[in-house]
Amino acid sequence: MFDNLSNRLEAIYKKLKGRGKLKEADVDEALREIRVALIEADVSLPVIKDFLAGVREKSIGQEVLKSLTPGHQMVKIVNDELEQLLGGEVSDIKFSDQPPTIILMVGLQGSGKTTTVGKLARKFKKEGKNCLLVPADVYRPAAIEQLNVLGRDLEIDVYQAGDNKDPVSICAKAVKQARDEMRTAVILDTAGRQHIDDALMDEIKAIKKKIEPHEVLFVADSMMGQEAVNVSKAFHDAVGIDGVVLTKMDGDARGGAALSIKSVTGQPIKYIGTGEKLDALEPFHPDRIVSRILGMGDVMTLVDKAQDTYELEQQEELEKKLKKNAFDLEDFRDQLQQIRKMGNIQDLLSMVPGAGKMMKGIKVDDGAFVRIEAIINSMTPHERTHHNVINGSRKKRIANGSGTTVSEINKLMKQFSQMKKMMKKMSSGNSRGFNLGSLMGGRGGMSPF
Repeated sequence: MFDNLSNRLEAIYKKLKGRGKLKEADVDEALREIRVALIEADVSLPVIKDFLAGVREKSIGQEVLKSLTPGHQMVKIVNDELEQLLGGEVSDIKFSDQPPTIILMVGLQGSGKTTTVGKLARKFKKEGKNCLLVPADVYRPAAIEQLNVLGRDLEIDVYQAGDNKDPVSICAKAVKQARDEMRTAVILDTAGRQHIDDALMDEIKAIKKKIEPHEVLFVADSMMGQEAVNVSKAFHDAVGIDGVVLTKMDGDARGGAALSIKSVTGQPIKYIGTGEKLDALEPFHPDRIVSRILGMGDVMTLVDKAQDTYELEQQEELEKKLKKNAFDLEDFRDQLQQIRKMGNIQDLLSMVPGAGKMMKGIKVDDGAFVRIEAIINSMTPHERTHHNVINGSRKKRIANGSGTTVSEINKLMKQFSQMKKMMKKMSSGNSRGFNLGSLMGGRGGMSPF
């Protein structure tokens, strides 16, 4: 996400940092280039105007023009202004002291609303919250079945409306059931349309008036750019929303919707969807997003993903093995599987500071991880725990069993040996901090390219 904007801003910042002193004309030149970058990112023109005015006001002050590092100072100002543009702070769903917390999901058809209901439900379940999902879209073919399938997959209850085709009645009865069953939350999936119309708005208004939700979340497709911003404003003006979920952010190289929506609607982005899988939902952290935009990575989100994936017991067991220098190919395979659970490898690497520049133009081959697993799975248990016994004839057997070549096995064995040496040196420190990096192509780690 934000690739285009990141590349443009990186070039502008490099030019700024290379100058010893900045004149007012230098600031204006940089702002003109930033303006072009934001226009190309499909940011709303009024938002761009206000943003640049704020940056210029702070940049032409004495603390910048007379600073020993004026270029760096201006970059920091842009960083701070971008954070404010995105909302400044994390805005999560506030759960009611008197359950259930009622969450009303609204948006256009095709925005990913029903899938987002599933993602939120999965998140809440992991937090120990007991949810009820409500299919209130009685118009779209298979909408109710889609939510029922998600509920079965997640093992989360879905309200059964039977022959009831009145969305207002369905929502009211579902909320009553959730209250009677002492549910923590009830999430209502309402109908969308291809475009905004009065019937849609009237239906949502009627539902909102009847059930009095604690949160109205507007789900927007970030790939729509400015149109997503315009639609979100229309929904807010007509119905009143409390926050936004931006979907398909993993495919949005521009980022105009994310950069405009808070300023235009006055409502915060609460979550972003970063993939099709149900675990691909992230809380929206303005500071982390700005860090990604400026090419500085996003270590905190990477840590959060790792903590969600790695069990404490697994970490402790790994630490013991590292201290005994007993890390073997079975452990390596298990670590590899944990990393793959965290998401797309290319996306994970983009969160590592500096990796974006090093990886520019290079595509990570996720299939390489599959081949490594196949090689290890084709070994005997003894070979996995005693890799030094693997000789030429064993390599040929493993290659035949895994559908790979002896040269690929040689490469794996060489890199694994290098990695073991590195881990032995580092095991006296904090092993939790390096097992992930070493497996993702760090020095001596497996390189999946």
